Amino acid sequence: MFSRRSFLISAAATPALLGASSALAAATPAIFTRKGVAINGYDPVAYFTEGTHVKGSADFALTYQGASWHFASAAHRDRFAADPLAYAPQYGGYCAYAVANGYTAKTDPDAWTVHDGKLYLNFNKSIRRRWLKDVPGHIARGDANWPAVLDA
Repeated sequence: MFSRRSFLISAAATPALLGASSALAAATPAIFTRKGVAINGYDPVAYFTEGTHVKGSADFALTYQGASWHFASAAHRDRFAADPLAYAPQYGGYCAYAVANGYTAKTDPDAWTVHDGKLYLNFNKSIRRRWLKDVPGHIARGDANWPAVLDA
């Protein structure tokens, strides 16, 4: 008879028992999404053009790196499509502070920073305050950790 503990232990061991390698384990997706939508449906171009977070619309969506990206206008969608690396958040939209510290975390579209022409998102405004204390240092550590943290 299985207890809850023995069930959890056997469930955790099942991949090893089946000969599955860690390469077959589900890796963290390269883009942070909720229900397949990046940045919770906010327009990544607006951070640069409006200086704030602006909710996008599925009417102005496109797919990039397996995620749906929503925009406030067709012009923003087209601008992103022409140069997605200029507008997509760093570290796949995961919390930049978390990536700098070796893990991934979800983000809040209202907790953001544009630094040296790149968009960085954070878990929340409290984490953003920590991020702002050493942006260059966090970026250096985040760049060193990315994308390996997806496999951590």
